Amino acid sequence: VQLQASGGGLVQAGGSLRLSCAASGKNLNIITMGWYRQAPGKQRELVATTASDGSTNYADSMKGRFSISSDHAKNTVYLQMSSLQTEDSAVYYCYVVIRGNIGNYGYWGQGTQVTVSS
Repeated sequence: VQLQASGGGLVQAGGSLRLSCAASGKNLNIITMGWYRQAPGKQRELVATTASDGSTNYADSMKGRFSISSDHAKNTVYLQMSSLQTEDSAVYYCYVVIRGNIGNYGYWGQGTQVTVSS
């Protein structure tokens, strides 16, 4: 399974960015797709996830500002980020859980840098 994330960059506070992450591989049976982030000196934390049944889950600090969506036909997950704040600066990682023959497996993307300037 390969994950290709894109869309990060530099934005001013109050601005918006849209991240994308496409999963590729054979016979993907995706259970969950989502985003985590890690700022320098901090632990990786949940941003948002979306499941195959359409349900979503957000970290409290992202609710109302971030929106996660997915295109199952393209095995792609999106993260629309609005009202960005300097504390949102981090490396954002895509995460996918795949249903396998004998269990479920998680995969991380390579990360995309988001920098919010004041």
